[in-house]
Formats: sequence, structure tokens, C-alpha cells
Amino acid sequence: MLSADRLAALTPDEIATHLSGPPETRAAFVRAAADAGHAEAQAVYGQMLLDGVGVPRDTPAALRWFKRAAAQHHVMGINMVGRCYDLGWGTAPDKTRAADCYRIAAERGLDWGMYNYATLLALGHGVTEDKAAALDWFRKAAALGNAKAINFVGSFHEDGWVVPRDLAAAAQCYARAAHGGDFRGAFNHARMLGRKGQIEEAIGWLRRAGASATPAFVDKAAAWLAASDIAAFRIRGVQAIRAAAC
Repeated sequence: MLSADRLAALTPDEIATHLSGPPETRAAFVRAAADAGHAEAQAVYGQMLLDGVGVPRDTPAALRWFKRAAAQHHVMGINMVGRCYDLGWGTAPDKTRAADCYRIAAERGLDWGMYNYATLLALGHGVTEDKAAALDWFRKAAALGNAKAINFVGSFHEDGWVVPRDLAAAAQCYARAAHGGDFRGAFNHARMLGRKGQIEEAIGWLRRAGASATPAFVDKAAAWLAASDIAAFRIRGVQAIRAAAC
């Protein structure tokens, strides 16, 4: 195991070499840095444990490492403690604690903290529902380029939450979110394109949505497409999003 002094003395090329090997080698190196007290390594190792990358998946251990990083004021570590409490990873779900963590991460400038805190505010989970405050935080995250937040701003415009209903503004947000890599944004962009009769382009975006979406989202999207008043969506759209997900 590398000592703290040895880790501190490593050159960028030596660090790159340690990180260029197989997942198990990378995990061992990150674990050594985490044990030596490096907050960034603690947060990264927590994510490795959460995802099962290079190490067996262990959500309680992931939460412990995120907490160690958070104790050093590591902003992503704080956000990930919130995620664990939000989704019940390695602990019982606690939306209130999750909201507290997200708020701290948001106030310290992390776009994911802003997005996560805004989501709880919009839904009233762990905090009093406040869609106006949620939109403010989504906009702040969107200004930092967070594609998921941009998509959510689009939803506010489409549904007329807080702001007047504006489908053109919603379509612009969805297009930005789609190009930014958000699968929900890609699906919403496809919906808007379908409304304008741009079917082939819409089908392409449905494929892109399916390629990165969660299975639950694909099922929900396919059900919506199957009931669409756009004929091409009812067959080709469903086929496109499901085939891309395979």
C-alpha cells in the first residue's frame, strides 16, 4: 500500500499510470489515496463502491466514504451523502437529511446539488413544496450547463408552473438538454419535433433517448408513444426507443 508521503510525491505521469490499469488496479490506488485522507479520493472510492467498479458493490461502505469526504467539506461528497439518504443507498431513506445535504452542496456552487435540491423542492419531498424556489435553483444549475436542470426548466415552461405556459421556450430548453446528453431532454425534444411534423428527426432523438435511459423510463416513454396521436410514434417511435435500449 502506498503511504501518504509516497502518494504526495507522485508525479502526474505516475498518477496517470496508476489510473490507466484495469478497474481493480485503479480501485486499489484510489483506496490507498482515500486511506491517506485525500477527500477527492474518498468521494471517488465511495462512487466506485456504489457502482461496483473495481470492487464489489457495497452501498453502506460507499456511504461511509462519502461521509468521510463530506467531513472535509468536499462538495460532491456532501451531495452524494444526500443521494444515499434520498434513495436509500446503504441506509434507510431520509428525504429531510437528503434535502439538507443538497442545500449545502447547492449553496456551495455544485450544479448537481442545485439540481437535486430543486427536485425535492419541486416535489415537496423532505422540504415544503416551493416550485418558485425550485425553478430558481434549476435555472442556476442550468446556467452552469447541467442538462438535466435545463430539461426541468423546460417542463416548467411547458406545464405553466410558476411561469406562463410557453411551448416555444419549453422546446428550446428541451433541445438544449437533448444536445447536452440528457435522455429525458432527448425524449421531450422528440415530442416537440413530432408536434411540428419533423418525424424522422424525432425518431432519431427517440433512439438517442433509449440508448441512455433507465429501463423504467423506457417503459414509461414507450407507453406514452403507444398512446400518441402521432401515428408514426405509435409504432416506429416505440420500436426506436426500445431497440436502442437493448
